[in-house]
Amino acid sequence: MSDAPDVGELRPPDRTLMGPGPSDVHPRVLRAMSTPLVGHLDPSFIEIMNEVQELMRYTFRTDNQWTIPVSGTGSASMEAAIGNLVEPGDTMLVPTNGYFGGRMASMAERAGGEVVTVDAPWGEPLEPAAVEEAISDTQPDVFGFVHAETSTGVLQPDVPELTEIAHDHDAIVVADCVTSLGGIELRVDEWGIDAAYAGPQKCLSCPPGASPLTLNDRAMEKVLSREEAPRSWYLDLSLLEGYWGEDRSYHHTAPITNVYAIREALRLVAEEGIEERWDRHRAVAGALKTGVEAMGLEMNPDDEYWLPSLNAVRVPDGVEDDAVIEHLLEEYDLEIAGGLGDLSGDVWRIGCMGHSARPKNVSFLLVALGNALTAQGADVDVDAGLAAASAALGN
Repeated sequence: MSDAPDVGELRPPDRTLMGPGPSDVHPRVLRAMSTPLVGHLDPSFIEIMNEVQELMRYTFRTDNQWTIPVSGTGSASMEAAIGNLVEPGDTMLVPTNGYFGGRMASMAERAGGEVVTVDAPWGEPLEPAAVEEAISDTQPDVFGFVHAETSTGVLQPDVPELTEIAHDHDAIVVADCVTSLGGIELRVDEWGIDAAYAGPQKCLSCPPGASPLTLNDRAMEKVLSREEAPRSWYLDLSLLEGYWGEDRSYHHTAPITNVYAIREALRLVAEEGIEERWDRHRAVAGALKTGVEAMGLEMNPDDEYWLPSLNAVRVPDGVEDDAVIEHLLEEYDLEIAGGLGDLSGDVWRIGCMGHSARPKNVSFLLVALGNALTAQGADVDVDAGLAAASAALGN
């Protein structure tokens, strides 16, 4: 047997996180994670569970009783929604305009569903007319859309119109809100969304591990009336209902520290006010967008579809996108990310989310990005970018 490995103290780099997630974690959330552990059925923890659910309803803008943090990353809440709502033989309509529409399709297929698509180019939203035509042609049981497409930087408008079209054909509506919850206007009940899932590590500025999910009575009725159990025991919402519902019966050991974390992150949302938080994200990200464009760079989506929490910036001709990303990490401890799928190599994805959505981070990003581009010979005007961003913030 080998000797014990000589591993030193954990010292990860102190990065400024402005990629597609995670975002910088608020200090109060980190402190919450260092508080004493209790059992997952301890009476004190059950009270914490109740508080998390109430705070999550506020953030989703819903009265849904069935609103919980799924034990896992955002992909777990995504799979919990799709894997429970799509039964073998069901049809799910999914979008083709981004990477995460493709993930919806993959999960629906694994759940035994038949996938059909509503088509739109990467970098553009779904058009209501195209959705109506696709739904009329296929009569899906479930319709999924991505509210804030992380791969393209596109915000989906016309959500109430899309949900009305789906409901007119008796389809359940599932919304991917991973990059919108807590940062971009989202009104689950008012907009007619039946089920919505998100991740905690983006606009909520919380480490991954307990991921928001909400379902209305119509969606839960479909879940609880299934003829065949979902293929995942761990994510079976009919079983999780016993733990997060009134009985609080054992199902699995919840990630207690992560529940502490999301409780504090959601408390920060409530203290700031959800609409004020939406306004802050739009204002700070707007300054970032204005500054980037004043430097001489271009955004990927049209202005009317711009997603404040995730800014997709076009890579200039002659510039190596990976080299810029590496330069920012090595010289500035600053993280941004490259494109995914059809946009790989064409864009940088710059997050402006949660605790990272602060004016000082915008200035830091503009200076660092400008210097990284100058090092590659790109013609950018950092001073103009800083001046435009400052003006946009009213400074």
